[in-house]
Amino acid sequence: MSVTLLGRFYPESTFGGFSDIDGTVAFYARVNALISPKARVIDFGCGRGGHSEDVITFRRNLTCLQGKVSTVIGLDVDPVASGNPRMDDFRLLRSGAPWPVESESIDLIVSDCVTEHLPDPVQFFAEACRVLVAGGFLCIRTPNRWSYVAIASRLIPNKRHTAVLKHAQPNRRDEDVFPTLYRCNTVRAIRKQMQRHGFQSVVYGYEAEPSYLNFSNLAYGLGVLHQRLAPACMRPSIFAFGKKSD
Repeated sequence: MSVTLLGRFYPESTFGGFSDIDGTVAFYARVNALISPKARVIDFGCGRGGHSEDVITFRRNLTCLQGKVSTVIGLDVDPVASGNPRMDDFRLLRSGAPWPVESESIDLIVSDCVTEHLPDPVQFFAEACRVLVAGGFLCIRTPNRWSYVAIASRLIPNKRHTAVLKHAQPNRRDEDVFPTLYRCNTVRAIRKQMQRHGFQSVVYGYEAEPSYLNFSNLAYGLGVLHQRLAPACMRPSIFAFGKKSD
């Protein structure tokens, strides 16, 4: 993100490099509050480890769970994710197949910006419930279907997403762009699945600084205005935290 734009609209970011509404900091701060040294954690859709390249040291350390817990298991459909340096163990997901994880063996699952890509969200929640121990946690961050980011994404063909994102986020790699489906990306839909699969949960919209709009001063300014005035149902991100019933 342009330091000039971030610093102009969020001057507190000059102290540490992140705003007081940084979505990654907010999400992972709560994830960190739920882990313990003995916990077994799944990073669902772990990818190649993009967070490890974050230039902001505090945020980079916050997103890394390795060393803070007993083990971090990475699950992904892409074999490239086996090289993620933040995983203690990598297991390849097969489309439509159960996760290669024992039942009731996991204490916490993190799913960060993955739900929007899932062809079968119901299976995701069912498998999360299966592998978690009683009292285990499911932590989700995903784009809101009704946000300007998701609406724009749905209007642009998936084959054009890489080109558009390279313009909006020049540092984003081609291999970090995946087709989006948005089959369970509203507060109501996620809350329904949490309840259906036996999770006590809180699901809510969250709006961080408009990082997708940093290609233009005008667009970024409009994004800040949206962040301050838009109704909750249109906030760009959804945070969901669930606890499997005992």
